[in-house]
Amino acid sequence: MESSPAAYQALLRIAERRLTAYQESAAKRERRVVTLRGPEDLTEVMDLRRWMAEGSMDETAFEAFLEQYLDFTTCLHHPGYIGHQVAPPMSGASIADAVNGVTNNGMAVHEMGPPAVALELEVLRWMCEHIGLPEGSGGVLTHGGSLANLTALLAARAAIAPDAWMDGVPKDLVLVAPDTSHYSVARSAGILGLGARAVRPVATNADGTMIPASLVEVLDACAASGERVMAVVANACNTTTGAIDDLEALGRICNEREVWFHVDGAHGASALLSPTHRGALRGIARADSVIWDAHKMLHTSALCAAVLVRRECALAAAFHQDASYLGNADRNKGPDLFHRAIECTKVPLGLKVFLNLALHGEQAMAARLDHVYTQTKVAAQVFRDAGFEVPFEPETNILLFRVDGAEIEQAALRERLMEDGRFYITAAKHRGRDYLRLTVMQPGTSKSDLEDLAGCLATEASQLPPR
Repeated sequence: MESSPAAYQALLRIAERRLTAYQESAAKRERRVVTLRGPEDLTEVMDLRRWMAEGSMDETAFEAFLEQYLDFTTCLHHPGYIGHQVAPPMSGASIADAVNGVTNNGMAVHEMGPPAVALELEVLRWMCEHIGLPEGSGGVLTHGGSLANLTALLAARAAIAPDAWMDGVPKDLVLVAPDTSHYSVARSAGILGLGARAVRPVATNADGTMIPASLVEVLDACAASGERVMAVVANACNTTTGAIDDLEALGRICNEREVWFHVDGAHGASALLSPTHRGALRGIARADSVIWDAHKMLHTSALCAAVLVRRECALAAAFHQDASYLGNADRNKGPDLFHRAIECTKVPLGLKVFLNLALHGEQAMAARLDHVYTQTKVAAQVFRDAGFEVPFEPETNILLFRVDGAEIEQAALRERLMEDGRFYITAAKHRGRDYLRLTVMQPGTSKSDLEDLAGCLATEASQLPPR
């Protein structure tokens, strides 16, 4: 098609119509949650290679393609989607994506996106206030929690080993974290030059939360062996059980020893908005750094994650390089955020959070969080009533459970459920045992849906062949 404003508007109208129907049919449970087909199959079915080679897709062909594409997507808007920790976005974030898609401001350089910089700084200020960080705190928005953890730990490395950027990483640095930490923590250790073997584990409780007394023992052992602790990583919450570490106790230990205290709040930090649930995060204000994913419980579209630091200058200390072609000729107009982040051509991520807040309001976002937390407790009771094992009462909207039986293989059970297509759940291993796992991400998931899921799992389990 010819590229013109009129052609764009025509395609936009088609997309609006199809996306509206997609959401409506999902809410009515009229489509599958998931349809698993391999890339080669989808390439052929959707005729991808021909379109890429020939171009010239007209409006009719675009509508047919989009309808087909949506049929094969994993439908986060369906009440049966209770899988990974990715939200069906609120309309504000979706609209922000459309605006960003047209304006295309890579705004880590201020002059490339002045309003985007202003929005990002205000969103960061709002987040820091909710955490309780002091004046002088700040941060940056980045593309996902893994990159956010890496960025925060870069700041921690710069604080304890300021010459590491130029001279390499000292051999005596270690990172302290429980084995329930997100995989990106060990990955960051590798990227940062510490090596995954430099991660010192801390013992955990049955639910995967760090034991404060064990942290003291690990820190003492590190000091005795001449190792310097770059950071202690706490979970709020851990991704397997949804349990939140005792941030107050852990933070106090780190503060007293002047050890960098990092809180991975990618999923759980949004509970700070809720008067009902923010108490579980008591002590988060002790952190030197926090990450907070907006594409989880702030219901923005992916990806949007915040790196928040007690001292804003800590991020600048982590990134030393400059480039003359990025120079802002009039620096007093505003800051260049590329001194705080790995990316330079950075999407205006703040617009997603801002429009969600501006259109829906903080109270509505808190109410949504309260609701899905409550529904997860409902799920726990439904599964107990069905005879399933629920090892921990859910503290957030993540629930670990299993269908008991000597012959029941949880992974095979999940595979059969996914083939059915009405529900999407995940699986996890905890303390050597295989479990099923769900995350309630949207208000549309009802008790009836959860009862249907329990019934479906029981039926599928009865049909599994013996191991």
